[in-house]
Amino acid sequence: MTEKRNVLFLQSSSELYGSGKIICQVLQVYRSQGFNPIVLLTGPGPLADVLIKDGYTVRIKNLGILRRKYVKPSGLINRLSKNIQAYSYLNQLHREYDFQLVYSNTLAVVVGAWWARRRNICHIWHIHEILLGPLPLVKMLARLLDASTSEPIVVSQAVGDHWKDKLKKAKSTVIHNGICYYPYLKKFPNSKQRLGIDENRVVVTMVGRINPGKGQLFFLEMAEMLVEKYPMLYFLLVGDPFPGYESIEQEIIQKIESPTLSSSVNYLGFRSDIPEILAATDIFVLPSILPDSFPTVILEAMAAGKPVVATHSGGASEMVIDEETGLLISIGDVKKGAEALDKLIKNVNLRIEMGKAGRNRVLHEYSLESFEEKITNHLWRQVRKS
Repeated sequence: MTEKRNVLFLQSSSELYGSGKIICQVLQVYRSQGFNPIVLLTGPGPLADVLIKDGYTVRIKNLGILRRKYVKPSGLINRLSKNIQAYSYLNQLHREYDFQLVYSNTLAVVVGAWWARRRNICHIWHIHEILLGPLPLVKMLARLLDASTSEPIVVSQAVGDHWKDKLKKAKSTVIHNGICYYPYLKKFPNSKQRLGIDENRVVVTMVGRINPGKGQLFFLEMAEMLVEKYPMLYFLLVGDPFPGYESIEQEIIQKIESPTLSSSVNYLGFRSDIPEILAATDIFVLPSILPDSFPTVILEAMAAGKPVVATHSGGASEMVIDEETGLLISIGDVKKGAEALDKLIKNVNLRIEMGKAGRNRVLHEYSLESFEEKITNHLWRQVRKS
């Protein structure tokens, strides 16, 4: 390897949601091991600002990111065009940095695997997705994984199980996400008051990027079933839409403005003060309606000492121990979801007990130290192979 050991990192968005937070931790590991990360983002945003502040080299280029909205003839033509342009840009960057390794974070970024294979450069794919369809896209990604990445990282066993039968050569390694939990362990006095919420209200919070799979409307349907019975309930909805899903956001806003919910639900959009919002929370909910690989926000809620109500959806089933650190519910079952919340609303001691158990679990089972050690070991295995 050359003295500088430059590594190209490709990230699917410049937002600071789950995958953005995880890539920050991976970058720190690579830097600590003597590598020089060059980060290519598909656009400007909060992640770019954080990385530049931390001294990373950041470049911006449309990477032709795959999203559901592009799965149609015109969209696929658009994506192919953007990927060809991105491929050419990678050639330009390579002349400048002579990359020794390429790291693609999420399956939404495909150009890195394509380019690395053609250049015979070691490629790592960090898979955050359980992709149910369309089938041609799933098959195409599986073929590209087999051709480009000998040992992809998967963020949960659920993700590994999903891709296992689709891969013929690549052998995935499960590395559960780990983050710095310190901000979520801090105490925030008068946190409800600082958010303009009466101290006597029971706060039920959902945090998640608005897209077809996160279940914000499911969350609001559960709220509708409970607000009449419990007038002291207050629901917080945090997260903005992926570009192209603004229509879902409008549907959410319209529902919140209905007479039933208008005084009991507050939509906050994107927020950077998640630790303080979680401190004001009594019950955390993530009602994903599509398989959610390993939601980082559940780690955050558990670290904050909150009981978690989540759907049997992908990695959440691995993270939440039913009846111990929270409650697991069926996807789309509004009645059962409301009953699970009802159980926690009525029992303060149960909320506290589950919150403590969740915090203990996240600090021991999903520690940042364990994540860093596994990422380090994986990195050097790939270096030895190349």
